[in-house]
Amino acid sequence: MKPFTFSMGGEAGYGIASTSLNFSKLAMRSGYSCYTYLEYPSLIRGGHNVFFTTFSKEKISGPYKTIDFLVALNQETIDRHIENMSKGSMVMHDSAQKLNLPTGKSLHYVDIPFMSLARSLGAILLRDVVALGAAIALLDGDLKILDGIIKEEFAKKGEAAIKRNFEAAQAGFDYAKKYFSLAVKPILTPTKSTKKMIINGNEAVAFGALAGGMQFSAIYPMTPTSNILHVLAPLQEEYKFIYKQPEDEISAINMAIGASFAGARSMVATSGGGFCLMTEAFGLAGMTETPIVVIEGMRGAPATGLPTWTEQGDLRFILHAHQGEFPRIVLAPGDAEEAFHMTMKAFNLADKYQTPVVVLIDKLVCESFQSFAPLDSSKFKIDQGKITYDVIRNYQRYALSSDGISLRAPAGTGNHVMGNSDEHDTYGYSTEEIETRNAQMKKRMTKLTTCAKKELIEPKLYGPKNAELTVVGWGTTKGAVLETLKQLPKVNFLHLNWISPFPADSVAKHLKKAKKIVNVELNYSGQLGGLIAEKTGIKIADNILKFDGRPFFPEELVVELSKRL
Repeated sequence: MKPFTFSMGGEAGYGIASTSLNFSKLAMRSGYSCYTYLEYPSLIRGGHNVFFTTFSKEKISGPYKTIDFLVALNQETIDRHIENMSKGSMVMHDSAQKLNLPTGKSLHYVDIPFMSLARSLGAILLRDVVALGAAIALLDGDLKILDGIIKEEFAKKGEAAIKRNFEAAQAGFDYAKKYFSLAVKPILTPTKSTKKMIINGNEAVAFGALAGGMQFSAIYPMTPTSNILHVLAPLQEEYKFIYKQPEDEISAINMAIGASFAGARSMVATSGGGFCLMTEAFGLAGMTETPIVVIEGMRGAPATGLPTWTEQGDLRFILHAHQGEFPRIVLAPGDAEEAFHMTMKAFNLADKYQTPVVVLIDKLVCESFQSFAPLDSSKFKIDQGKITYDVIRNYQRYALSSDGISLRAPAGTGNHVMGNSDEHDTYGYSTEEIETRNAQMKKRMTKLTTCAKKELIEPKLYGPKNAELTVVGWGTTKGAVLETLKQLPKVNFLHLNWISPFPADSVAKHLKKAKKIVNVELNYSGQLGGLIAEKTGIKIADNILKFDGRPFFPEELVVELSKRL
């Protein structure tokens, strides 16, 4: 089955995102794989919102630009997205709005009276639910599945809310069945399905943190990671952790460092702008060898930039944030499933190597929902590394060791524990002596070498080993490139999700075998390409770069990579 994209667009405030997510759940429960993509402006209220759901019998890993079924709730949706409609596709609209509908394309226009049907039910805000019901009818979907989804979503709001929303969906469904035949071939007919969940990166990070044994988090809300705190905050009592709402990002990371100093597994989450404020304390964690997990959600930059759009511009920033040098481990998940597992792992890495660990994601991963088999943490085991709660005579918090890791005793264990932002001796007392400085600096930096030997996961090669063209990418480019590979069998893809320590030997091994190489990134300067050159000496001359806030789409990558073939 060719991927099919359903899209709903209109003014913010009408529940477009939640209604479209319900469509995605219905598609998944009907036996399809789903990937969603949401666009919205950085306005408190108003502006154009559009939600894309691509589904197929095959696994869908990234967003598609081509729309097969468009629900246009206003004129702006038509103006912005009609050019991306494929021939023979369907546009659902309400003629009462008197939209200007282009006639130059071979499209099926379906007039559904969203507004009057919603008014008849007593709430104009239900027009998107009416549209959803009509879309399900025209796509041969099962309204009973939606009934179950509505009951789940509105369970806390009571029977009246459930009844009203289902009546709205039923009204749209009945109208479409009565007045229209199927304008596209049956596409949502339920089939046997395996057990799946639909989840976005923010939710996956939150659940990964819980599975990883998180005991404290302090998060100041900032797009695109705000939903992490929305997921975590209500779960404190059930999962026995503390969530603290700080006054700003500086407070957040200092609170987390203090909690970690006392022995708690601690996390902060922010975007690039918020991390700018955290960098001073980030270095403090490095100097005091305090474990901490930082979730950094990238968006368009610099300054406020593009607050609700995606980018991969923070790679170099994360690698060099704060003055001087200290070890930091950087992981870059490519989707929500990887975000779940890497967040879990980040807590072990932070404890074992007593240093900050950054999980670097972006708006696309944070807010895009994707269907997966249920996430499994059963094989994960908490590993705190070298830690003691016993009282040790003559305890030295920063004792030298061959692997760079000292025995950690949290504050309150009865040992004399000092955390000092100055360079310090093995006890933690400030010093400026040459030998001590050299010894402590080497000890800290040795952690990356130890981590690389024991933990480092090599980048994964997708596609044929002997390809005509090798694509290199990191993090969120994974989805679009994997979808592109379905159409270009002579191309393979080297995906990196470990950034520091950098898998230089493995990257060099793969790239030396490649016939042609192209680097694909969502930034202006090809930051991964520069890092590869720095670490391996291999300079990738050909780059496909994008920095307009939108993700890569398979349609555009197929064109660009075909040119190189």
